[in-house]
Amino acid sequence: MESGHQEITMPATQADEYQEIAWGVQKFGEKFTPFYINRPNVGPKQVKFKTLYSGVCHTDLHKVKGHFGPGNVYPYVPGHEILGEVTEIGEGVTKFKVGDHVGVGCFVDSCMECEQCEEDYENYCDKGVTETYDHVKKFGRVLGNKDMRTWGGYSGSNVVHEHFCLTIPKDLPVENAAPILCAGITMYDPLQNHGFTTGKSRTVGIVAIGGLGTMGIKIAKALGHTVVAISTTSAKEQLAKDKGATHFVASKDPESIKAMANSCHIILNTVAANHDINTYMPLLKKGGVIVQIGAAPAPHSISQIPLMFNRQSIAGSLVGGIKNTQEILDFCAKHQIWPDAQMIKFDQIDWAFEQLETNNKDGIRFVIDVQASIAAG
Repeated sequence: MESGHQEITMPATQADEYQEIAWGVQKFGEKFTPFYINRPNVGPKQVKFKTLYSGVCHTDLHKVKGHFGPGNVYPYVPGHEILGEVTEIGEGVTKFKVGDHVGVGCFVDSCMECEQCEEDYENYCDKGVTETYDHVKKFGRVLGNKDMRTWGGYSGSNVVHEHFCLTIPKDLPVENAAPILCAGITMYDPLQNHGFTTGKSRTVGIVAIGGLGTMGIKIAKALGHTVVAISTTSAKEQLAKDKGATHFVASKDPESIKAMANSCHIILNTVAANHDINTYMPLLKKGGVIVQIGAAPAPHSISQIPLMFNRQSIAGSLVGGIKNTQEILDFCAKHQIWPDAQMIKFDQIDWAFEQLETNNKDGIRFVIDVQASIAAG
């Protein structure tokens, strides 16, 4: 990484803004470099925090590299698994005080008026959330220059409305907690929505044993369920069982599929690459549901007849609202589970992206030590 900071052309800093160092991609196809961004000063109901840790999510890679199609506005500062320490609070803030540890996940504003927001599903806001990075400031709870899009967590500090900040329980190690704000809630929310966070023990299938999958195994086991880990080959069987899986299916082996047929009440499918969803359907019980979590670019093709005769369903799920995100943070603290994290500095982001793009064989979530990166220059 280059030493010092690189200046780029930015709108003039307004009276209600300050400049902060960030690491991002200035043009499509370029590597990460440091530069200054504008952040809003603290206003009413706003919380300012210095960023301690920022998780590196596979979605960051997808968005930076344009895998979801055109639309990125550069420069681009990703990061939506953010953990910080409060340094200032605005008038009317009641949730936090200076010195508290706070988290910010995938979104920083929503309309707060629609049916989804009123039912604590801000992530499904009918008017569309303001995402933590590369999104338009449209509802008024993201302050500063209204012409600027949001900047993510690969930066030294941030200012966010208190409603969209999460309380980090004291029993969670702060260096491991950041990925819970995406990976944890992504795996927990569909279990909660489909009735798997209360009641009797059932069987939960988890497809793909990477950073998401290993966290899903831990959560499902802590909820008291039997876990079936599913991967293309047996290479990740020991990893899956070490994290708490009872059974393992190698999905490219027809005999392995046959051995666990009709076993899963629910399957959480985290595969983010193009694949055939029909591979996993024989593992579902009658009345079972497979929940699509990984953002595979291509549409799936599936026969209706087996769905009809087995009363099975295919659903989707996208992170979770503020209430459920706080719930999974508290759950993880209570059960002492969190993602397996590897600390990196800003000059290792490009390397981390390469690992995510090839094969995250150890199920590790990369987490940027922001303050150590800033100290290193």
